[in-house]
Amino acid sequence: MTGKERLETALSHREPDRIPFDLGSMPFTGIVKVAYQNYNAWRGLGLPEPAIQDVKQQLARCDSRLLERLEVDTRPVSRGRMGQSSADFASDGRYEWFTDEWGLGWRRPLPDGLYFDLFHHPLQHLPDIAALAAYAWPDPVDPRRFEGIQAEVDLAVAGGYGLVVGGVCAGVWEMALWLRGYDQFYYDMAAEPELADWLIGHMVDLKLAYWEQVLGLVGRHVSVCYEADDLGAQGALMVSPGMYRRLVKPHQRRLFAGIKSFAPHVKLVYHTDGAIYDLIPELIGIGVDALNPIQVSAAGMGDTAQMKREFGRELCFWGGACDSQEVLPHGTPAQVREETKRRIGDLAPGGGYVFAGVHNIQADVSPANLDALWSTFRDECGY
Repeated sequence: MTGKERLETALSHREPDRIPFDLGSMPFTGIVKVAYQNYNAWRGLGLPEPAIQDVKQQLARCDSRLLERLEVDTRPVSRGRMGQSSADFASDGRYEWFTDEWGLGWRRPLPDGLYFDLFHHPLQHLPDIAALAAYAWPDPVDPRRFEGIQAEVDLAVAGGYGLVVGGVCAGVWEMALWLRGYDQFYYDMAAEPELADWLIGHMVDLKLAYWEQVLGLVGRHVSVCYEADDLGAQGALMVSPGMYRRLVKPHQRRLFAGIKSFAPHVKLVYHTDGAIYDLIPELIGIGVDALNPIQVSAAGMGDTAQMKREFGRELCFWGGACDSQEVLPHGTPAQVREETKRRIGDLAPGGGYVFAGVHNIQADVSPANLDALWSTFRDECGY
């Protein structure tokens, strides 16, 4: 099977020749630059300094030789977003920072901060819907977004890979939180629900314009589209189920339905970290085909065998390969192998599973543990 065939078979709840493998097709299935460089040196691969695929998270753009060595089945369509990989940086000696195309400010500490954290929320002090509407919103169909996209897609198609394309920005609820600031937008949802509703709805409008354009250009080659919010924290949901149903879910339903209307054959992956077990039926109901990253260390998310039994006929699982908070960074290679073998055994039978980490591989993951993760997959990936 080709990577595309393998991926599409698994996402149709059938067993391919082996489990499909994703590394770096989404900005939560990748590897940070430090871990990438450490593995490259430890293995003696001789790969060049990686380009940065995602500035905020400092994700490495994996060299094609590493992807081929690992037999990764997916490739990202990286065109579409702007203002991240080519950001203009400023510095005061303590921090470096940049402002993205949405007006969000991101900074990291110098000299060796690992990530850029959000520190400026451009809509935080705007008083009403009229002021929000007058904001200088980015153009989701700016032609510059799509320059070179056909050549990028043609290359991946020629290699037989499963193509994965993402939205123009983070998810509609997450973007509202970022643009207004978490405190302000939680207040909006409770005390100014009309404003909160307008802002999330406007994000859907912008996203649908982008999705119609990008899928019109290359949708016939795409296997997977993804959207992402973080609905869960470590121990609980970040929004009550009632408020989610009133203010977030209707907008997500409209967004997901729109994506599928533009390319009915694609599967929709939804990313949300955290303790979101109680919302899984809701997500299935609004069109989510696959859930990522399956944060097994979050409350209620650890029993992956039960999750597969309960939801596996309707939902695919993309991730969940090994606990990324304790086992992968702090365990021994033997513990990584044991954990990875268990998760594959829970999630893979019958299809409906794509092997990927629980979010991005972080800087504190040793090359030996990373090697244990990937070698265990090779040993266990057959059906």
